Amino acid sequence: MNSQQLDEMEMPTQTSKLNQFRTNFKEGNLSFDPSLRILSRSVLENSDFPTTRNESWKYTRLTKLSQLSLTTTEKINSPISVPLKSPYVISIVNGNIIDLPTIQGVSISRLSDCSEKQLELVCKNVSIENDVFHALNTLYIKDGILIEIQENQQINDAIQLIFETQESSIFCPIRIIIVGKKSSKAHFFQHFSGKGTGLTLPVFEYFIEQNAHLSLDKIQLENDESFHISTDQVYQERDSFFKINTITLSGKLIRNNLNILVNGENCETNLNGTYLLGDGQLVDNHTVVDHLKPNCNSNELYKGVLNGKSIGVFNGKVFVRPDAQKINAFQSNANVLLSEDASMNSKPELEIYADDVKCSHGSTTGQMDEEAIFYLRTRGISDRSARALMTQAFIGDVLNQIENEEIVDYVQSKLVELHDWVI
Repeated sequence: MNSQQLDEMEMPTQTSKLNQFRTNFKEGNLSFDPSLRILSRSVLENSDFPTTRNESWKYTRLTKLSQLSLTTTEKINSPISVPLKSPYVISIVNGNIIDLPTIQGVSISRLSDCSEKQLELVCKNVSIENDVFHALNTLYIKDGILIEIQENQQINDAIQLIFETQESSIFCPIRIIIVGKKSSKAHFFQHFSGKGTGLTLPVFEYFIEQNAHLSLDKIQLENDESFHISTDQVYQERDSFFKINTITLSGKLIRNNLNILVNGENCETNLNGTYLLGDGQLVDNHTVVDHLKPNCNSNELYKGVLNGKSIGVFNGKVFVRPDAQKINAFQSNANVLLSEDASMNSKPELEIYADDVKCSHGSTTGQMDEEAIFYLRTRGISDRSARALMTQAFIGDVLNQIENEEIVDYVQSKLVELHDWVI
């Protein structure tokens, strides 16, 4: 039997996993370009879940996800909790949009209420062809949100996007489009939480116009049975600024796809993240920064602390295109393994096609410094407190990138709560 016959025998089994997975899903009816829905349907019918033979999923197994039986729901059990004092709150419960605030200088609309022109932004920079999760999101989203920061507007309070699942076995796709118009400035706070087994599948599309400033703090605080696969697709024009801090505190399997297309001169791009994993948890951070134009800066700083039988993945890729001279691009990924069973797979990458650049990348993985622990204990600090202090110091470089002190305090309180720190 030749290889082609073997492939033909395997194909029905492979595709049936994805077909079975989406048995209970109903297609959305948003009036964006119908070709997107047709393409999504075709991709799903002719593809399967990615396996570890796929290079970008080499260390992330999706077998348990593929075995779930999920459905969507409009049920809402209880009011959500809002972490920050800012009055600007957008609530998404079980994948359903609940609250849209009124903010001066900001236009906020449901995608179901958007014009045909506005809906042209859907999948403008998101590729469906080679990504089954983008196809799932596009085909099955019931609604989404378009947020436009108007020209020359500066929003002082954080705009909170609160995502919560209140049911088990729930599939939650959502599409959020954020446009920072010329010379605007805004800060977003994303908070994900939930209970029960399910899949949260958000796709965010950001369009940052000339001289606009957009920053984002993302907190992932989901339960030990939840799956989360998200995409943040960013498009930067000249003189713009983008910053994202991703803080992963809990979740069974979390995959963060962060893709930045820097299509203008004099842009600044900052990607920071930290992840503190317990037994059986996996986090996979995949980042791409693509420099198309000259005179830009990008920085990536990711730090992880892994305990038990946890798995971490970091794959960061920076492209510097031939016309993108005078680029400063830096990547750093550092990790501490707290147990012999924890593992970290780190692969920072640079692809440089210009000759007048300053680029570097580095990765380290090691254990806790026992000499430093011993020193702290000689000063009367308990072993548990010493390890908590060392962990806080290690991830401090990332937490210091969060400018909102209320968010820093919230993260610190959750770290103490989750890890039973005594300091």
